Amino acid sequence: MVSKALVTLSGEGEFHLVEKKSEFIGYAAPVKNEAEALAFIEKIKQKHKDARHNVSAYVCGSAMHQSDDGEPQGTGGVPVLDVIKKNGIDNTVIVVTRYFGGILLGAGGLVRAYSRAAAGAVEQAGIVTYDRFTECCYRCAYGDYDKLTYETNKYTVINDGVEYSEEVNVKIAVLSAESDRLIKHISEITGGKVTVTPTGERFDKKQ
Repeated sequence: MVSKALVTLSGEGEFHLVEKKSEFIGYAAPVKNEAEALAFIEKIKQKHKDARHNVSAYVCGSAMHQSDDGEPQGTGGVPVLDVIKKNGIDNTVIVVTRYFGGILLGAGGLVRAYSRAAAGAVEQAGIVTYDRFTECCYRCAYGDYDKLTYETNKYTVINDGVEYSEEVNVKIAVLSAESDRLIKHISEITGGKVTVTPTGERFDKKQ
């Protein structure tokens, strides 16, 4: 079972930089998919319609994109994308808006400025690691509930809720790397009477 963690931004970040009278404003945000990344880019473009350039880059799984938005090729989008790559973050979009100050920065100057603005926005946003969890459910008798709760809590588990009816219906999320062992363990200690059934997956933080 795949258990790779997701390293991404913990929230949105913004960073301002002035270089030879040109103002650079970096925006960074976590996104769930490519559509959200494109929507964020468009939002920043609308916010700064009067800016000469809104350079952007994003990484969402296998989807990767960068745009110089009118800057000389490779001086805007590439350094911004490199910031994402160097930080090892996924599901991330960065837009750097530039208001031209009348002084040419040259290719090297542009690369450095866009890199600094992007890196500053990432730093302001913060980086977080989410682990892959397998969502599961099981049903048990009232008399077995406390024991099974004790046993499942030996693993990295998030308790998602309990419903009480004729039996106890329990929803949990277990670290995916541990899910097979937990499922087997519960089956063994109950003689197969209780079955833990996987129902989905998500990224979440360990509690």
